[in-house]
Parts: sequence; C-alpha cells; structure tokens
Amino acid sequence: MQVTETTSEGLKREFQVLLPASELEDRLNTELSNIKGKAQLKGFRPGKVPVAHLRKVYGKSVMADVLQNAVNEANQKIVADNSLKLALEPQIEFPKDEEQNIVERALDAKADLAFKIKLEVLPTFDLVDLSGVTLTKPVLKPSDEEVQEALDRMAKQNRDFSAKDEGAEAATGDKVTIDFVGRIDGVEFEGGKGEDVELELGSNSFIPGFEDELVGAKAGDSRVVKTAFPEGYQAEQLAGKDAEFDVTVKSIQAPGEVVIDDELAKRFGMDDLEKLKEAVSKAIGTDYEAQSRRKLKKALLDALDEKYAFELPPSLVTQEFASVWAQVEQDLKTREKTFEDEGTTEEKATAEYKTIAERRVRLGLVLAQVGETADIKISDEEVNQALFARVRQFPGQEKVVYDFYRNNPQALAELRAPLFEEKVVDHVLGQVTLVEEPVSKETLFADDDEEAAPAETNEAAAEKAAG
Repeated sequence: MQVTETTSEGLKREFQVLLPASELEDRLNTELSNIKGKAQLKGFRPGKVPVAHLRKVYGKSVMADVLQNAVNEANQKIVADNSLKLALEPQIEFPKDEEQNIVERALDAKADLAFKIKLEVLPTFDLVDLSGVTLTKPVLKPSDEEVQEALDRMAKQNRDFSAKDEGAEAATGDKVTIDFVGRIDGVEFEGGKGEDVELELGSNSFIPGFEDELVGAKAGDSRVVKTAFPEGYQAEQLAGKDAEFDVTVKSIQAPGEVVIDDELAKRFGMDDLEKLKEAVSKAIGTDYEAQSRRKLKKALLDALDEKYAFELPPSLVTQEFASVWAQVEQDLKTREKTFEDEGTTEEKATAEYKTIAERRVRLGLVLAQVGETADIKISDEEVNQALFARVRQFPGQEKVVYDFYRNNPQALAELRAPLFEEKVVDHVLGQVTLVEEPVSKETLFADDDEEAAPAETNEAAAEKAAG
C-alpha cells in the first residue's frame, strides 16, 4: 500500500492511496484461505473446497471486507505516521469510473486500486497564561426572610383540609374533588377527562379561567366551564382553542390553619423545626451557588474567548451551526414567531448564530486541550453516578433508560463530556484570580443581554479529549 500526501492547506489534508492489483489478489486469497477450513458447501468435504470455487461463491463479500480493511488501514497509517488529530471521520473518494461496482472491479484484480482520503484535523495552539485574569464571583446567602417564606409555602401546601358543611359554597383556597369531561367543537379531546381529581381553587393548576368558574359551586353541582387554552399551550393541537368542560363537583374541603412547628418538620423527615430550617436554608443556598457557578463559568468562557484566536475546522463549525440553528427554528415554531417578530432578519440571525457556533467550537477545543495537557480524566465511577442520576429522572422506566445508555457508547459519551468540561473549568478557575461580590437575588438571576449567546461549548472536542 502506497500513501502520498497531495494537499495540505490549513486544517485540510488529502492523501492518495494506491493498492496494487497484486496486493489485492494476495489479500483476497489470504481471506479465502482463512475460511477454507470452515466452509461447508454441498458436494465438498469440509476443508476441501477449492479456493477458486470459494472465490466464485464468496468472492464479492470477502472482497468487500478486503476493501473496507484496506481503507481502515490507510486511515490508521495516515493518522499514526503524521501524528494527526482528526476533527471528524475521514471522507473516502474512489475514482468516479469506479464508484459503481467497485467490488466487482476489484475482484478482477487486473488493475491497481486508487482512492483519496480527505481529512480535517484539529488545530494546534499554545495555551495562554491566565494568571493575570481576574473574575468576579457573585455570592448570595439565604436570608431569614427567604427561609421563612419557604416554610410558609411548605406549611400551606401540607396543611390539612376538612369537609365543609352541606350546602356550603366553594371559595378560593378550598379543595374540590371533581369529575370533568372536556370538548372542543363538541368533540372530546385526548387528556380532557378526569375522575376524582382534587383541585385547590386559586392554585392555577388548570388552564386560566377554569378554577374561577368553580368558585361558588356546591357539592353535587354540575357546571359547564367555558374557557380557552393559552396560545403557547404545550399540546400544540389544543393551543389557543376554545373548550367546554362538563364538571361535577363531588365534594368541597376547607383549608385548615397554616402551622409551622415540629410536626411540620417531621412530615418532611426532620427531627424538629430547627433541623427543617437548616435544610431549607441549605437547599436555597445550593440553588444560589448553582446560579453563581453558571454566571462565573460564563465569565470564564468569555475571558477565554478573548484570549484565543485560531483557525477552526470548517466541518465542526458547520455541524455546530446546524445544531444551534435547529434549536432556533424549533423555538420560533413553538412560539409561532418569525425573525421579523424578533426584530431581525433570517440573514442577520444566520450571521449571529454562525458566530455563536464558532465560539462554541473554539471554546470546546480550548477546554479539550487544557484537559489533555492537565491529564484530566473521568473515572468509570463518575460516569456511573451520572448515569444513575439520569436514570432517576425516569421513574418506572429505570431499566429501559439504564440499558439504553449501557448499550449505546455515544449516549454514554454524552454523559461523560459535561463531567469532563466541569472538571476542566474547575482546573482553569484555579489559574485565575477570583473576587467574591455580594449581590441581590435580582442581580444573581438577572438575564443579561449577552446571555442570549449560549455559554456552552461544543462537546465534540471535549468528548475526544475525555474519551
């Protein structure tokens, strides 16, 4: 096999591979000889089938394997001999006159086999010194007032209800038990029927207007509730449509007193009220810390984006843009909006999201190289923990979800990549100066204009370094 580099432009490489006819013949005969002892054909004793006959019977399938193996060997040789890191899988091109019936032509073994391998490699760049970078980390501690508000909500949601007197009317805050059947244009729709459903009036659990129509009803009453589904309702077939519900009120219960005490704490598995307060404060603090982390990570990625400028693999950018653009189009479709509604044009949006795709690819490559240089690894135990966390998100389907990930390496890699990225981010944060800044809740959760651009990185490069 002869391999010759024919093109080297930027990140693009092209190689010409020549497999002499004699080598094709040798490879084919070797493979046929390997199966000779296993072949069982009518009229021949085991192991006694002539190679010529095997060629006639199995030649096409075996030659297909020979060609595939030759391509794989050429790919491996090129990557190893040139110390290349590929951005994507190589592209194989056979001469146009050989694209059809390539196996049959190779079987004739009367001419050499030539083909091209086109590659796109990852860029090489030096890691920059980040010791002069200073980042601000927003910090917020839960206040006593926030803890008390959370306890109030928990107590309200877990208060007892008792049956109201016969003939009493339902009021906002009461819990009613109802049967209902919904119709659109007189026809029942899927998911629009329920029996013995408990509903707290004023909780806004149902679509707007539904609960209001039941205020004043008595146990045993039947009412026709007329309302409409919101324009942005999650079930597209129902969004914006008028509906009528035949509702029967079966019972009415009044809420009891909201009590915050040790008994409430015990309902949540805590020893006493003080332990519950500590748990609530910790939970709120965890939410604040997660949001602080998101803000800090974005600031770090912004800083890295300013520090690095290098050529990007065009195919990775194209691939990333396609992913981002699909999300944009789906979002517009879901919200029934156009680019004009958003104050832009498709052309401007395309340019904007192309820049976002380039940013994501660039940052993905930077983090990948940082991780590789620092020898950051993700253990199987860490992947398993992430897998179990994902499985818990699907109650009742745990085994199906677990088997899916275990039987799909690509899916498992999608769990590994963000773990790798977070470890690399932690490593990089250790190289910069962090300054903590106390902020308000409004500031911590504010949606800054620049956050319209995704802070994520491209995971393809991260997967390569992590895996």
